[in-house]
Amino acid sequence: MSRTSRLPGFYRKSLVERAAIVGDWAGLSQEEQAIFFGLTGLNTQDADHMIENAVGIYALPLGVAVNFLINDRDYLIPMVVEEPSVVAAVSNAAKIIREGGGFYAGSDDPIMIGQIQIMDVDNVWAAAARVMAHREELLRVANDPTLTIVKRGGGARDIETRPFEDTAVGSMLVVHVLVDVRDAMGANVINTICERLAPRLETITNGRVNLRILSNYSDQRMAHARCMIPPHALATDSYHGEEVIKLMIEAAVFAEIDPYRATTHNKGVMNGIDAVAIATGNDWRAIEAGAHAYVCRGGRYTSMTQWWQDEEGNLRGSIQLPMAVGIVGGATKSHPTARVAMKILAVQTARELAEVMVSVGLAQNFAAIRALATEGIQQGHMTLHARQLAMAAGATGDLINQIVDIMLREKNIRLERAKELVKEFSGKQ
Repeated sequence: MSRTSRLPGFYRKSLVERAAIVGDWAGLSQEEQAIFFGLTGLNTQDADHMIENAVGIYALPLGVAVNFLINDRDYLIPMVVEEPSVVAAVSNAAKIIREGGGFYAGSDDPIMIGQIQIMDVDNVWAAAARVMAHREELLRVANDPTLTIVKRGGGARDIETRPFEDTAVGSMLVVHVLVDVRDAMGANVINTICERLAPRLETITNGRVNLRILSNYSDQRMAHARCMIPPHALATDSYHGEEVIKLMIEAAVFAEIDPYRATTHNKGVMNGIDAVAIATGNDWRAIEAGAHAYVCRGGRYTSMTQWWQDEEGNLRGSIQLPMAVGIVGGATKSHPTARVAMKILAVQTARELAEVMVSVGLAQNFAAIRALATEGIQQGHMTLHARQLAMAAGATGDLINQIVDIMLREKNIRLERAKELVKEFSGKQ
C-alpha cells in the first residue's frame, strides 16, 4: 500500500478491514494483529505481575487516527480512549491541517529533574554554595559507569540548588539533579541517582536528607508543535474561511484569559495526548500533571495552545508542553498491545514520540474550538453519543445504526428512548 496516512473513507470500512490496513502499514504479524480482536494481548497472568491485588483485565477501545503529516512524515497514530468523537475529530483536523503542510514539531533533549530535600541545615544559602562547590564531584558520583543510562550516552548533566527559608517545617535546601534519560521516561534512573547522591549531600551540607524523587514538572524536557491552515480549508456550508478564523481566535482568547474556559479547553488538548500515552504504555498521569503545572507558570491557569492570524490571513496554531515520555521500559515494553501500538507508530526516539503527541494535542484542540465556534460541539458528538446509548440499551449489529438514525431524526437522544426502540424492534422479529 502507498505509504500515506491519508486514508479516505477509512472510518466507513469494517473493523476487520481497518485492522488489515493498519497491519499492512506496520508490518504486523498474525499474532500481533490478533491483539486487535482480543484474541491475544494482556492476559491475567501478566496483569497479576503488573499490579497488586489484580482480579482481571479492563479493556478500552484501540483506534487509529489517520491523515497525520508531521515534519513531512506520515503517521498512523494509535489512540486508546473511551470518549466518542476523539479519534474522528483528530483525524479530520489532521486532514484539514495537511492543507497548510501539516504539523512542524520539535523537542528538547530528554532532561528530567530529580529532587533531593535536605532538612536541618543551619544556613541554607551557605549549604547551597557548598553543594555547588562540589558540583563536579557530585556529577561523578551520579554518573556511575555501570548504570545503563550512562552506557547509552545519558546521565547527570547538571546540579542546581533551591534554598527555602522559614517554611512551615523550617528552612530546607532542595537540590536538583538534571539527568539526560535518553529514550526512557526516566523515573527509575532518576530515583536511583538521587539515592546515590543523598549520603554525600548530607555530608556536604551537614543536613538530613528526607525525600529523594523525580519531579513530574519536566520543564527541561519540552515538546512543541505548530501548524498553518489557509482560509479556504476552513470554509463550511455556513461560514467563509475568514469567518471561521475570526470565531476560532475569539474562542482561543477566551481560554487564554479565563481559567474556567481554559480548564475545558485544555481537557480537550489532553484528550488527544492522553489517548496516545495510554496506547503506547506511557504515564499519562505524569504528563497531565506536568502540562497543567506548566500552564500555571505565570501565576494563573491559562491555555495550553495559542491561535492567531498571520499577515497572509492564514490561521496559525502552536503548543508547547513538558512531555516526559519513553519508548523503552515500563508498560511500553511489558504490555503486548503497547508494543503493537509502538510498532504502528514506528517512532525511533522518545523525542519523536513527544513531538507526535503534542501534534495530536494541537489537532484535538483545533477540532474542538472549530466545532464550538461554528456548528457547535453537539452536532458531531451527539451522533457518537447516540451510538453508545444504542449499545448500552442492548442493540447489536445493524440495529445500532437504525436506532441511532431514529434518535437523531427525532432529536431524542436518551437511554430510555434507545431501550424503547430496542424493545420495539425485538418485538418485530
